[in-house]
This record gives sequence, C-alpha cells and structure tokens, in this order.
Amino acid sequence: MPEGDTIWLTAQRLHEALGGNVLVQSDLRVPRLATANLSGHRIDQVVPRGKHLLFRLDNALTLHSHLRMEGAWLIYRHGERWRGGPAHQIRAVLATAERTAVGYRLPVLDLLPTAREDSIVGHLGPDLLGPDWDADEAVRRLLAAPDRPIGEALLDQRNLAGIGNVYKSELCFLRGVTPWTATVQVPEPQRMVSLAHRLLEANKARHGHITTGDVRRGRTHWVYDRAHQPCLRCGITVRVAEQGPPGEGRVTYWCPACQSGPGPDGA
Repeated sequence: MPEGDTIWLTAQRLHEALGGNVLVQSDLRVPRLATANLSGHRIDQVVPRGKHLLFRLDNALTLHSHLRMEGAWLIYRHGERWRGGPAHQIRAVLATAERTAVGYRLPVLDLLPTAREDSIVGHLGPDLLGPDWDADEAVRRLLAAPDRPIGEALLDQRNLAGIGNVYKSELCFLRGVTPWTATVQVPEPQRMVSLAHRLLEANKARHGHITTGDVRRGRTHWVYDRAHQPCLRCGITVRVAEQGPPGEGRVTYWCPACQSGPGPDGA
C-alpha cells in the first residue's frame, strides 16, 4: 500500500495535469458510477488526505479514490499510448483538452458531495503532510491505547495519517525499538512522531522512501525489505515476521541487535 508521501506526490501531479481545467471526457467504470458524467465540469483541486485522493469539482462534488495495494493513477498526453495495464483494469478516465488521467485497478472509487468528505476521511488522525498537521494530537492518539504495539499503532490511520509498512519498520529501527514494543514503553514518542513528519516531508517530492540518506540501490532502507541480509548499521541479520491479526498481518522487519523490546512471540 502506498505511503502518504507517494499519495501526496500523486495528488500534486494530478492537480498539475487536471486542476483548473474542464473535463472533456469522464468514464467511471464501476457499476455504481456507470451513469455518472463529469464532462463539462472543472476540476478545482486534487488534494491528498492521508492515503486518500480527493478530486474536487466545480459542481460541489468530490471524486474519491484510494489506491490500497494495486491501484495507480497515470497521466498521458493526448495521443500517447496508455501503458498502465490492460483495458479491463481501467476504472476511471478523466480527460481535459491536454491531459488524460487514467486510474488502474482502483479498489475504491466514490462520488459524493464535497460537503460530505468527512464521511470518508473524517475519521483520520492528523495528516503528516497536511496543512493542519498537529504533532501533539498525533502523540495523544497514539498514547490513548498505551499497551498496543507501536507498529500497529503507527499503521492505524486514525492515530496519524500517512504511515505505511515501509515507514513503520524504518521508524521503529531509527528509534531503537521493535514494532512489538508497547506504545507506552517507546521512549519519547514525540520524537518518533517528529521523525515521521521529517521523513515524509523529505521524501514527498521523490520516489523511494529513502530513510538512510543513501540513494544507492539496496541501501535506501535500514531494515525494510532486507530480510536475511546484514543490518546496515551493525551487520546482524535482519529478521522478518508478520505483525497484526491472523490473515491481516503486515510483513515487518527489524534488527534484533539495534532494536530493543519484544519480538513477534512476545519474548
């Protein structure tokens, strides 16, 4: 699932391509929106909210999408070949006189009054890349469930919006605790929240979620996606396990030497 900085960058590129322009074509290929026609309406804004994308139109409607694991929005010039996947994977086409945005494999696509956006994003915690970012509120929400493992708490978008599996693993490494450490036992949770904000801000205009400061291939992350490889800091083998409820767990990486606290078995 894309991290919040990826969604922020996607929103920026969609807004640059479509924002302020009238749609000359709209094709929403999901059954409940099959008869909706947005042609002739202007897209005023494309804005991110956590991991959600909101296309706000001049008719007081918002087209909402969420990419989850497989979705993608790609932008093409007129006449350019669409390369995002086969036609049967296309869920949305939004075209202006100069650009076309094509949504592939979108698992979530809704059309609702802009005034009712809170019905789909109002539950989210402070947005790490939003104009209303509130670090103190994010810390308060995290500590509201003090015994919850910090890895699960960081992924809960109701606490703070924008962290995915990459940043979960990397934040825990950088703060020296395993993802199974109880939130209340994390030293100075304010510093973890501040670090999350700095990392997403640093990466929002580029791809790759670089957390080490090293852009070389294989060295961009401390532990994420480095199972059974040497830790870049100490050389001990990076471990991997699932974290979360059975069937819903997320693959989690950690260094048993650089990070203190319990492992997946509680030991």
